[in-house]
Amino acid sequence: MKAVILDSVQSYCPLSSIMSLVNKPKTVEAEETRIHRIRITLTSRNVKNLEKVCADLKRGAVDKNLKVSGPVRLPTKILRLTTRKSPCGEGTNTWDRFEMRIHKRIIDLHAPSDIVKQITSISIEPGVEVEVTIADSA
Repeated sequence: MKAVILDSVQSYCPLSSIMSLVNKPKTVEAEETRIHRIRITLTSRNVKNLEKVCADLKRGAVDKNLKVSGPVRLPTKILRLTTRKSPCGEGTNTWDRFEMRIHKRIIDLHAPSDIVKQITSISIEPGVEVEVTIADSA
């Protein structure tokens, strides 16, 4: 009687189909934990806010034991605009000089994308723009 039950179980549920079901979550898990190269680019006109966000991102990455490089400080872009003070064009030639400084930082991480979502969910200071670029690991 036991042999009959085993034969009927195998006919309904062959071992290969059971093994395929068991192996599927492992492959999905391997894809989720795939390590990516992630580049976070931060730009701002306010250096203090920019440095605070950089420090928060780096601290979060170090807490999760990720490989971090940066922040790399890129050259400051200075946008200058010179205009005449006089609206009518008469009088002494006096000029107003305005400038805007744009500061940029780059942080590189080697981590799974789901962990980066947790790290980048920190509160971003006002005036700081964040750009995240994800590439496959080489």
